Amino acid sequence: MSKIKLKLFFTALLLNLFLLGFECSAQKTISSQKEFLITNYGSKADGKTLNTTAIQNAIDAASKNNGGRVIFPKGTFLSGSIILKSNVTLYFEEGSVLLGSTNPKDYSNMEFSGRPVSPKNDDNSQMALILAHKANNITLKGKGTIDGQGLQLALNIDSLHHAGVAVDPKYTLRRKRPNETMRPKLFRFSQCDNVQIEGLKAGEASCWGLSFELCSNLTLDNLTIVNRSYWNNDGIDITDCKNVKVVNCDINAADDGICLKSYYPGYYNDGVYIANCKIRSSASAIKFGTASFGGFKNVIIKDIKVYDTFRSAIAIESVDGGSIENIDVSNIHAVNTGNAIFIRIGNRSGDKPGSIKNVSIKNIKVQVPFGRPDINYDVRGPEVDFFHNPFPSSIVGLQGYVIENVVLENIEINYPGRASKGMAYMPLNRLDQVPEAAKDYPEFSMFGELPAYGFYVRHVNGLIMKNIKLTLDDDDFRPAFVFDDVKNLEMKKITLPKEKKKQIVFKDVAASTLDKQLLEQKMEIKN
Repeated sequence: MSKIKLKLFFTALLLNLFLLGFECSAQKTISSQKEFLITNYGSKADGKTLNTTAIQNAIDAASKNNGGRVIFPKGTFLSGSIILKSNVTLYFEEGSVLLGSTNPKDYSNMEFSGRPVSPKNDDNSQMALILAHKANNITLKGKGTIDGQGLQLALNIDSLHHAGVAVDPKYTLRRKRPNETMRPKLFRFSQCDNVQIEGLKAGEASCWGLSFELCSNLTLDNLTIVNRSYWNNDGIDITDCKNVKVVNCDINAADDGICLKSYYPGYYNDGVYIANCKIRSSASAIKFGTASFGGFKNVIIKDIKVYDTFRSAIAIESVDGGSIENIDVSNIHAVNTGNAIFIRIGNRSGDKPGSIKNVSIKNIKVQVPFGRPDINYDVRGPEVDFFHNPFPSSIVGLQGYVIENVVLENIEINYPGRASKGMAYMPLNRLDQVPEAAKDYPEFSMFGELPAYGFYVRHVNGLIMKNIKLTLDDDDFRPAFVFDDVKNLEMKKITLPKEKKKQIVFKDVAASTLDKQLLEQKMEIKN
């Protein structure tokens, strides 16, 4: 067994042991809870009366009782920010709707005290419709809906800025919108333990949807999340959390679908399990980053369906110094998706770059269209602002900071072809002109025109590619693979369009192993 495979075997073993323990801990429930009906505290189900105080009084009463179930009966209840307390369950009966106020004054900018210091603490909103801070044993469940009314809320925030009433000092002039610090999320949970959210329909925030930071023992199950009202509408954001389970969710987001973030140096996401989810996104379906100060470790992602997604099916990025390791991705089926796989080490801060190692991606099938996949969306991701041919998947580290030990196995990607040298052209004798772009925002289009149609790989040590099939709908003048500064490369059972020759390009490749039939496809570029 190779060194890479041995490491990944033990990684999978440890992850499965973690999941066994996680399943046990997730069974904890709060029993014998007293019920607190919000209408008994003055809430009106007319969709017009502001019920913030009445709902909060019900939550506070449950908290003083050392826990209880706060019941939302059938009806529409308008509210501003409410704060969830320890040992409290919010239970939404079928037909119940918690409707977010469209008045910005109804949202609290909560002080999350005791958090570690982050370089980006001030870069995202601490406001939300539902807030929780250092609350333990909290649950939201039922068959109801939580609707943030984010479009109208965001437009009202925008109007207040232009009227000079509530000026946004970081207003985005280019895109004419208030920045993220001014727009409330749907959920904002910080430093909470044992959180379960199950069965609800939720979304339509003015910013991120469900946001969790520095939490532990978090379960999100059977959620339908539609967060497409405005910009920065991520579906789920998980920041520096431990023991996380996201399963059976259907996510439709105007920004990243499920986004793992790391804002705190010295902290990281650890023990994350994402499975059996369906994702549609105007950005990336599942993304590590962009914020990546601490890192991401011991993550399993499996059985994911992706469709109509603008950017990457899976994006793994360390650009702020964080460490990413022990990542196991399998069984991803993506159709009408702009890119299959993007793995990147960058260095936005100028300090020491981070690391990516021990990544396994298996059983992936992706169909990449010729045009942008989200053309029919109301809110679409920003256009690429330069001429280009269709982009390949890419695995790109930095010089001196290589990506280590990656296994790609049982992968099929259908590309559109139709590349034209008249549109854009990166000749193979000018590979040095592909920019390092160390400080740039990480994205599959960040390097501009790339010299391969299938995979562009640079600054990598330890890469196994086994049973890879690439197909083209139309001709593409570029080779399938370009490897630049790569060590310990192994390629087996690679299937490429038969009519094309010299489909594997090497530049500064050391210690490679290729199947015999691949040797005649190889082209060596000398310095």
